[in-house]
Amino acid sequence: MPTREVVIGSSVGLHARPASDLARNAKESGHTVKIGRPGQNAVDARSILAIISLGVKQGESIYLDVEGDRSEDVLDTLSEMLAHTE
Repeated sequence: MPTREVVIGSSVGLHARPASDLARNAKESGHTVKIGRPGQNAVDARSILAIISLGVKQGESIYLDVEGDRSEDVLDTLSEMLAHTE
């Protein structure tokens, strides 16, 4: 399962709208996507509540794991979205 570390660019971290965008894109990818902090258990990135429960703020590093065919493409898309600064 490919993994990538990403620094969160959103000024509100992974709160309501960014978390919703991530969950929607993860679901639409059709892949199993996990998100977490380094050294902690990952949660399902298809769940907005799971993402918000992480309490990730701007500038913090998270990691993404994607399982399935073309997982690197999904990682590219999700990583770019999360690193984007508003």
